[in-house]
Amino acid sequence: MSLHLSQDLTEAHNSLLKLSGSVEDMIASAVRSLVERRGALAAEVIGRDSQIDRSEVRIEEDCLKMLALHQPVAADLRRITTMMKINDDLERIADLACNIAQRADSLVPYPEFPIPPGINEMALMSTSMVRRSLDSFVQRNTEQAHQVIEEDDRVDAKNVEVIETLTSLMTRDNTQIAAAMHCFSASRHLEQIADHAVSIAEDLIYMVDGVIVRHRQILLRSNVT
Repeated sequence: MSLHLSQDLTEAHNSLLKLSGSVEDMIASAVRSLVERRGALAAEVIGRDSQIDRSEVRIEEDCLKMLALHQPVAADLRRITTMMKINDDLERIADLACNIAQRADSLVPYPEFPIPPGINEMALMSTSMVRRSLDSFVQRNTEQAHQVIEEDDRVDAKNVEVIETLTSLMTRDNTQIAAAMHCFSASRHLEQIADHAVSIAEDLIYMVDGVIVRHRQILLRSNVT
């Protein structure tokens, strides 16, 4: 690896880590604005999205320049393409945090609506998955990446639990339907955040081992049947 490529990789890597920290904070703030019905905090989260977009574009441009100028191969090429994919996942996670914040703002007029505890539990799990997937990237830890992938089933199960709770609530009291639908959306967004954490973990495994694990379980089940 040339000195210039090494320097460019380090700069892009540090920019990606800075972006990840901002995105993690957005998730936490979005969920807090939802649970505590804090419209001002929700607006703050939404207002940060343009900054995230600018950072995402800048990192992508830096990666494209490395591909064009240095023409990396093998491990270096996998590292750059992985950084581009993670960069995209982080931007999408930030968008989902903004969506949760929008749902929070819509729930402000319903201060008495009982938000299911599973929402906060999903938030904790999803945020942890994002953090640990990024840690696995920094540490090149494929074992931790596999653990993140396996945890996705827990988030999916919790999402089903939240949906069942909300459905039961709406059945008992149709005046709660509007507020419950906002919670439906928030739960779905948290489940999607977990999916992006899985995507980051899968990309890390590819970067380290050169093995594509995405959809492998689906393919295995298809072969069995």
